[in-house]
Amino acid sequence: MYVILRKERFNDFISRLSEMQRLFAPVLKGYNNFAFEEVTSGKEIATKYIPTILPPKKFFIPQHETLLEFNLAQGMDVEAIVEFEPVTLFGVHTCDLAGIQCLNMVFSERPKDYNYLTRRSKIILVGLECNEYCDEYASCNLVNANFPKGGYDLFFTDLGDHFIIHVNTRTGDEIIKETGSFEKADTSHINELEKLRKKKRKVFGNEVPIEGKHIPELFDKSFNADVWRDLEERCLACGNCTNVCPTCYCFDIRDEIDLNLKGGTRYRLWYSCQLESFAKIAGDINFRKGRSARQRHRYYRKFRYPVDKFLRFFCTGCGRCTRTCMAGISLKETLGELIKESEGKHGKGSYKRF
Repeated sequence: MYVILRKERFNDFISRLSEMQRLFAPVLKGYNNFAFEEVTSGKEIATKYIPTILPPKKFFIPQHETLLEFNLAQGMDVEAIVEFEPVTLFGVHTCDLAGIQCLNMVFSERPKDYNYLTRRSKIILVGLECNEYCDEYASCNLVNANFPKGGYDLFFTDLGDHFIIHVNTRTGDEIIKETGSFEKADTSHINELEKLRKKKRKVFGNEVPIEGKHIPELFDKSFNADVWRDLEERCLACGNCTNVCPTCYCFDIRDEIDLNLKGGTRYRLWYSCQLESFAKIAGDINFRKGRSARQRHRYYRKFRYPVDKFLRFFCTGCGRCTRTCMAGISLKETLGELIKESEGKHGKGSYKRF
C-alpha cells in the first residue's frame, strides 16, 4: 500500500511520531557530518544527508552492553540482562537497511543472540530513499543496495512537494492511522515514483569496473595479491573502518569484578579485526599479525565469505570506511587495483567492464 504526505504536514507527522516513542533521525552536526540523534520536530531532521558518522547498528548492537550481573556473596546468584528500549528510527537509507538485514541474518543463526533479537523487535524502521548519489565515496549500486528491498516498516521517497510512502508492515499501517497525516496515493503518484526510479537507474551506474556477479571470482584470484602489501604500508590499524561499517559486528566479552570480589558484571563491547590483538591466542600466537592480512580479511568478510554463507555481500556501499580512513584508503580504489592486478595476471577481459 502507498500513501502520500504533503511536506507542509511533515513537521506535524514527526512531532506526533516522537510522542508515540523516542524518535531518532539524521541531524546535521557541522562540517557535513550527520548523526542519528533524538528529535521531536521535523525541522531538526536532515532529509538530504550523506551516511551518518556511525550507522544505525549502534541502536541494535550498543557499543557497551551488559550481558549479566553476578553476586557470589550468597552462593551463585547470576542474573541475565537484556537491555532494550522501544525506539523509532526515521530516515534510514537503503544502504543502512541492507546492513540491518545482514545483522539480522547473523544474529538469527544458532545459537541465536536473544539480546540482539529482542532489541530488534522493539525498533521501528522508517526508510528514506536516496534520489541521487550522496557523494563520490558511495558504491551502493555495485552491491545492489541503492533501491529499497524490504526490511522497513515505512519507506519515504521525496517527490518534490510531497513524499510517497510504502507501507510495508502492520506496525507501519498503525503509524499511518494513528498520526492521521496521510492521504491515499493514486495512479499519478505511483507513476511519479516509477519515473523517479527509472531516472535513478540511469544515474546510478557501477562505481567499480566489474559486474557484481564476478566479484567472488575476483577475490578467489586475489588472496596473494600485491594490493594487500600496499595497504599494509598505509593502514594505521586504528579500527575506524570497522567501527563505522554497518555490517561489522565483532565484539569482545569481559568480566568486571567489584572491589569486594563478591560480585560484578559481564559485558560486551565493539571490537575490530583490524587491531593486532584481535587474532592473538594462547601462547602469544597471532594468526593475523600483519596489517596486510587484517585488511585482506576485512575485504573478504565483505565480498567473499558471506556470499558462500548468506548469498549476499556484506558491503552495502555506504562509503563510510573510505570517509573515515585517516590513511586515505579507498574501498573503490582498492577494488579497482585488485581488478587491474588480476587482469594483468590472468588476461584482460576477465571481468566485464562498464
